[in-house]
Amino acid sequence: MAADQLLTVILAIIIGTLAAIVYSLRVLVLMERRVARIDKHIEMLAESIVVEERKIESIVKKKKRK
Repeated sequence: MAADQLLTVILAIIIGTLAAIVYSLRVLVLMERRVARIDKHIEMLAESIVVEERKIESIVKKKKRK
């Protein structure tokens, strides 16, 4: 009878640990998606900055020619 209770406690600990691992993996996946989205926004911002810099460089070149 005591062995059954001990087995139940051990099984509960194992199931709790597995549930915690699954939950932490879920959180990691959500964080990875968030970081990927932030990274994509940074790339888009950098591309727009490059476009603006090229526009400015072309305007400066035109003014230097005059």
